[in-house]
Amino acid sequence: MKITTIGLDIAKRFFHVVCCNEQGRLINKKMLTRAQVLAFFQKQPTCLVALEACATSNYWAREIQKCGHKVKLIPPQHVKAFLIGNKNDYNDALAISVAANQLHIKSVGIKSIEQQDNQAQHKVRELAVKQRTALCNQIRGLIAEYGIILSQGVNHVRKTIPFILDDGSTQLSETFKTILRQLQAQLNALDKCIEAYSQLIVETVKSNAICQRIQTIPGFGPMVSSAYFNEVGNGAHYKRGRDVSASLGIVPKQHSSGGKDSLLGISKRGNSYLRCLLIQGAKAVVSRAGTKSDKLSQWINKLVKTRGHNRACVAYANKMARMAWAITVSGEDYSTIEI
Repeated sequence: MKITTIGLDIAKRFFHVVCCNEQGRLINKKMLTRAQVLAFFQKQPTCLVALEACATSNYWAREIQKCGHKVKLIPPQHVKAFLIGNKNDYNDALAISVAANQLHIKSVGIKSIEQQDNQAQHKVRELAVKQRTALCNQIRGLIAEYGIILSQGVNHVRKTIPFILDDGSTQLSETFKTILRQLQAQLNALDKCIEAYSQLIVETVKSNAICQRIQTIPGFGPMVSSAYFNEVGNGAHYKRGRDVSASLGIVPKQHSSGGKDSLLGISKRGNSYLRCLLIQGAKAVVSRAGTKSDKLSQWINKLVKTRGHNRACVAYANKMARMAWAITVSGEDYSTIEI
């Protein structure tokens, strides 16, 4: 019997495979070690290989594609519905195989090496920012125990520490001042790391043609365009711009029944990091639209009057995502895209 679909449950050391025919009947199942995976797929006839979109899935998808197979990455939340019986690795692989043949389930795009490199830059920068925020909160909390209250904000903490160390009127012991100097050194080191990562992202964007075109859209800077490229790539995995904005969770959430449509706030699905950056970029544009008279600013100003500032920001973030997709797939600049 011909194998048409293979479900692969990936892990760190042991991988589980189920092979199914066109009718979905289980033909074979096997456990593979990490070293055996690619050799196994090289021996199989060309077919559809399905994996869950999880850690290391992009790597395995690219490697299996090199073996001549078509690969689909299935969102884990859609696989869960097809799990039958007790949870084990073989049943997980079978559920992945069944979900891959459901035409209404949309697969996840496979990231290229370039996308993963850019994504790594954003991830390490995001980690450094979180560490700096935690460090500043730790400093504020420790100093508060000595009766000195610092306002919130990294800049305020950074500027105030030297004055506290030099102020002889405070009742800080030399032991605590030594600790504070060490914390100050950690804060300076994190500042340098964040600046280095930010500069690396900017330099990477300069050599990326897609990011350069996307930056012609108002609200897109190096950081936002790079994060957008990481998520969307060349845009080929999406049929239209609204699919991009829907995948990022900046379209209304529905709760409709009985033929009555009920639209709620945005769904907030997908990449929360990119959604946050898009809305931040949109806020910068909306806040300056009041002094402008171009077509886009007129649309924003009308929306601000009728729906309010916050809704206008989210609406323009939605439009940014759709315009960016149009620019990505068409190869045009913002000036030639219809608002």
